[in-house]
Order: sequence, then structure tokens, then C-alpha cells
Amino acid sequence: MNFASDHSQLSSSIPDAFGGPVGAPVGVFGTAQAHPLLNGLNEPQKQAVCLPAEHGLILAGAGSGKTRVLTTRIAWLMQTGQVSPQGILAVTFTNKAAREMLTRLSAMVPINVRSLWVGTFHGLCHRLLRTHWRAARLPETFQILDTGDQQAAIKRLIKAMGVDEERFPPRDMMHYINALKEQGIRSGQAEAHDAHTRRKVEIYAEYEAQCQREGAVDFAELLLRAYELLQQDEALRTHYQQRFRHILVDEFQDTNPLQYAWLQLLCGPQTVIFAVGDDDQSIYAFRGADVANMRAFERNYAKGNVIRLEQNYRSHGNILTAANALITNNADRLGKNLWTDAGEGELIRVFQGVSDLDEARYIVDEIRELTREGLPRHQMALLYRSNAQSRVLEHALFQAGIAYRVYGGLRFFERMEVKHALAYLRLIANQDDDTAFLRVVNFPTRGIGARSLEALQLEARQLNSSLYNAAASLTGKAGTAVGQFIRMIEGLRTETTGLSLPEVIDHLLDRSGLRQHYQAEKDGQDRLENLEELVNAAATFADDPEAAHNIDRDTGEATSLLADFLAHAALEAGEHQAGDQDEAVQLMTVHSAKGLEFSAVFIVGLEQGLFPHENAMMARDGLEEERRLMYVAITRARQRLYLCHAQTRMLHGQTRYCLPSSFLDELPEALLQRINTVPAWSAGSYSTGWSEAPAVDMTTRVSARAAGAAESAGGFHVGQNVVHTKFGAGVILAAEGRGEEARVQVRFGQAGTKWLALAYAKLEAV
Repeated sequence: MNFASDHSQLSSSIPDAFGGPVGAPVGVFGTAQAHPLLNGLNEPQKQAVCLPAEHGLILAGAGSGKTRVLTTRIAWLMQTGQVSPQGILAVTFTNKAAREMLTRLSAMVPINVRSLWVGTFHGLCHRLLRTHWRAARLPETFQILDTGDQQAAIKRLIKAMGVDEERFPPRDMMHYINALKEQGIRSGQAEAHDAHTRRKVEIYAEYEAQCQREGAVDFAELLLRAYELLQQDEALRTHYQQRFRHILVDEFQDTNPLQYAWLQLLCGPQTVIFAVGDDDQSIYAFRGADVANMRAFERNYAKGNVIRLEQNYRSHGNILTAANALITNNADRLGKNLWTDAGEGELIRVFQGVSDLDEARYIVDEIRELTREGLPRHQMALLYRSNAQSRVLEHALFQAGIAYRVYGGLRFFERMEVKHALAYLRLIANQDDDTAFLRVVNFPTRGIGARSLEALQLEARQLNSSLYNAAASLTGKAGTAVGQFIRMIEGLRTETTGLSLPEVIDHLLDRSGLRQHYQAEKDGQDRLENLEELVNAAATFADDPEAAHNIDRDTGEATSLLADFLAHAALEAGEHQAGDQDEAVQLMTVHSAKGLEFSAVFIVGLEQGLFPHENAMMARDGLEEERRLMYVAITRARQRLYLCHAQTRMLHGQTRYCLPSSFLDELPEALLQRINTVPAWSAGSYSTGWSEAPAVDMTTRVSARAAGAAESAGGFHVGQNVVHTKFGAGVILAAEGRGEEARVQVRFGQAGTKWLALAYAKLEAV
């Protein structure tokens, strides 16, 4: 069954489990005020905890105490005799949240909480399948494939089928199969309109057969198999509908269609669903989450029975007012307004850097000042939209000797794709580097298998040489395949002679196939951005006088600078990443920050195309999801919030001019404290004196020069009509700069007024 599109289709094949009365309430709210479990709860929280036996949607805003409400609701139901522990099913989205819930419950209720069914969707489905393995057509000892195991199984299958791995990469096939399973689509139901898709469906069918034969299930299969078990076995479905009288779901906005359908099957005529979530924090559409589930539940089942938890216990008032103002720009919200009695607090600080390096230096200075004020470093967080942004921040912290921790990820120079690129660089610099050789000899895939490498290693040992030098002695198919790799490295060494360091890296990303490999991956965008950031890192390093002072001019600037850069990368990878017990600044993406809170939060890179991200702005409803992401970022801050952006940022090894994020325009100006005023497109750098610089209006400044700017702005002049491939027809209002620095201000029709760098804009005169 396909769960992807229509919620009405979901309910049409399932009995209307949410309709009709579900029994008399036990304990009237008005008489329950003195119950010890309710101590310290505000009125809406009490209403949620004491909700009668009817379906309800709890709109729980950021920092509103939803975990406390959820656990207290479970304890309340048991202590008031409405349900036994065996009659409760509680669903969380992480194992950590499940453990926290059980810990809190054990302190509130004098029972063995192990009898409760509390866990993630995957964990509960696994428990169901273990209990009913025979009915689910599984062996009793079935095994679970994690992501790595699943990809390896698909890779093995593709090889056995004789399928071209370059046309059907195992990782891409894994995403394809999982996406169909999450929509409830088996291989026999999958549509194929062309030969390529038909081949993918064939691989999916063979993969299903292989897993069934080997008694293995992947994560997506856990959910789909559990759904099918309940859907097809009426007696079993009735048993669990009668058993689970209360189903409580956390983070309901993050459910996908299959998870929602599974919950519907479990809900019988006497079952009550207690759904807790926040549609304003739905930020996982890329994982299949569908915020429409929340609206469908409210409309069709809760039927207006909505309790809003709007009192925030985390942030000061100005932060919440800013968050409320931002999110009201989204349409079709269920609606709520966060507030606090903690006072307005400080204004939100806005800093504009001349460059991304300038932005990072300012943040380092602020971290030092906050430390002097007594704020622990672990209470400071740097949030960014893209993983690639961490590189500049890490470098600034490294240079300043400030310990940091990359939360939920790796340091920049330790990321897999970056290490692959560095391995190619190491081979260019030193062909005898066997570690680098083994890392990339078959990445991207070149048909060099384990047996070929074993033969090569044996040959190298016999010759007492490096793998690179031993390759010439290898014969047969293995010799041919490895020989092609050697010729590619030799070609890279020749082709990059005389190129600058960033040009060397940019060239090898193409020549090695790394760029093409990640372009073909479904989730390769972050990895591509990290590779481009490596080019930026090389450009910054090459321009740093201190980094280049040891260059050996006798051996050529590029090679010597390359060796210094590789040493720099190795040192940054090995230092200043704090240990678990160290006091460290926290670095993370906004997605990783959900559910966390910090005393001081820096949101960096607030520029159009970066946050909101240009890819998201092209997708349907993408800007609204980006705005929800910004809402999540703002509401992580308790006391102090910094919003940082830069006029220029390195991209593909070149300086690009940036426009401030449109989200900044959606925040009330009265809440913002502008730290500095940077002259338009200034070439300076950050210093503490920026805050005292006089305000300079960009249009006035540029227009004042416009009379003599025709030649200095690439031949364009004020008043000239032009055409842009994306923005259409426009007229030049102002011009500035020379050569690659030339830029013009153009007023377009629907696109509005924009500053464009002539080196990239490809304007045509009319």
C-alpha cells in the first residue's frame, strides 16, 4: 500500500479507530488540583495531564515542558486507576528520550516500569516482531541490518546479479529501497516507467528475496513488516487494540506516513491517542517526516481537542518575541504564541562581518568575553546551516587555543570525503604513502577488488617497495586496473604543476571522480559542500603569510605549499577537539541542535542562499521548512542570542558577495542590537573599533561614485538597461569596483533590487 500522498487513503483501508466515545473520564480536572503529581504544573499542563479519555493533540512549544507533561500523563493514568502499565504504549523518537522517560517514571510511580511498552518506532516494531516472529514470516533468530550492513548486503547482491555498480551505486539503491518501504511499497507494487527504473525494481525484488532467505531485516523493514503483520492478522490486531488503551506519541510532527498508519492500526474503539508535538519545529522532511500528519490528526480525529503549551521556561522574552514574529510568516500553522514570565532580557545582537573569517574572529572574541564573565564554555553553542561552515569556525577556535566539540559529527578534516581528497593530495606529494594509496585506490570504485590488493601487497613485500612502485610489476587484470590508477595519479601530478593550491584541489576533485561520485548520491550535498570548503581552506591557507613562510622555492611553490597544507590539516585534525570531560564550546548544525538548549547561542552564516539554503528555496514548501529551522535555532538560546552574517564568503576558492538572510528582515528591529556598521563591500577586517564606525548607506555610497564608474564596472553604467538569465530585464542603479571586484546594483521587475558581481552575473546590455 502506498502511504505517500493521501491521508484519506490511509484511513479508508482501516477501521475508523478514532471515531466515537471512548468511555467516561476518571477524575474530573476540577477535583484533581491537589494531586501531588500536579504540583508545579501550569494550568495548560494540568489540562493536558488530566485530559479525559478522549483523543487529544498537545501543541507543545519549544521549552514548554512537554517531556514532563508526557511522563506525568502516564503516571497520572496509572495512579488514578484508568489503566494498568500493560495498557500503555508510549512512542519516542530516540532511545535517549525513551530512557529519560523511563527514568522519570520510575521516580514518580512505585511500579516496575519495565512492563511498559516505551520506545522508538523501530524498537517497538522490533519487540512486536520478536514476539510474533512466526506470524510475521520470520525466523525466530532474525537479525537486524544497520545502515552499513544493509549497504554491504546490497553491494554483494549487485555484484552477484552482474549489475554495473557505477550505474546503480549500492548507497543510492539503499536509499531507493528504504524510501519505497517508508511509503508502504513492496517491489511488486513499485512503478517503473523506463528501463533504468525497471532495473532498480528488479534489484529491490532480489534484495527482498535475499533478506528473507537470510533471515535479516533492515530498519525500514522493521516498520513495514510490523504494519503488514497487524494489517493482515485481524486476531492479532484486535488483541493489541484491546490491550493498549492509551497510546502516547512524542514529537508527532516528525512521523512519516507509515508510522502514522501503524498507529492507526493499533488504535481500537476504546483506545485514546495522546499526541504531543510542535508543527513549528517540523524540520525533517528530508527524512520522510510529514507535518501534514499533525494537521490530519487534529482535523479528523482530535476534532478541535487541542491544548497549547505556550509558556516557555527556557528563553527570555525578547528571544521568544523574535521567534514568534518569524514563524508567523509561515502559512497553514496550527498556531501558538510562546511567552515567558522571566522578563524581556537582553536585545538580540546582530553582527555583520566583512568576511566569513571576520565573522569567526568576532565570535572568538565574544567567547573570550563570555568566559571572562563566568559563562562555562559548554553553555555556548555555534549553530550553522551546513556542516561545511564548521571549517572556518574550527580554524579560528584552533588558532585561539579554545577547546571545542563538534556535536553529532566529525571535525572538518576528519570527515570521510575530506580525508579521501587529502589522500589524493598526499599521493601527489609522496607516492610512497601506502596508507593514502589504500584509501583511494578503489574510491570511487574502479573495479580493484580485495584480491588485486592482496596480490599487490604481496608483490610490494617481496620487492621491499611501496605499493605505488610495486604496481608496475603486477600482471593480469589486477595489473591493468591498478595501472590505470597509477597513470591517473601521474597525470594529476603533471597537470597540477604550476597551479595554485586551491586550483590543485579543485582539479583533483574532478579528475579523481570524487565530485561526480557525491553528485550522484541522494544525500551527497553535504559532502560536496565539504569538498568545496576544502578548496576554500586551501585558498585561505595559501593567502596566509604565516602559513607560507617555510616554502621551499627550489622545489616549486605548489608542491611545497601542498606539503605545508597537509601538515596543517593533520595538526588541526588532532588538536583542540575536547574530550568528554573538557570544558568546550559546542559546534553543530541546526538540525543537530533540536532538543538542546544553551545560555549563549551564535547563529552564523545568516545569508541568502546559505540560510535559507538555496536548495531548500527551490523545493516545494522549502522556504517554510527553512523558516521552521531558523525558529528552532532561535529557541535554543536561553539568555543571549547572536545573529551573524558576512558580506563576503569563500566559495569554490573564490570570494562571493552575500546578501543578508531574508529572515533578518522578519525580526522586529526593536529587538535587535546592531553591533557594528560595516561600510558596503569593505575590504577591511574585524576589530573592536567596528562598532564605532559611522553608518554608511550602500546606495548613497555607490551612487556617489556612479558618474565615473562606467569603465571601472566592466563597461556597464548607471541607467543602462540589462538582461539577466534568471532575474530578467532590469536597469542599473549604481556601479562600483574594477576588474573582478566590479559590481552593479540592478533593479529588476519581480525580482526586486539586487547587487551583482559582474564576474559571475553574466549580464547582457540591451
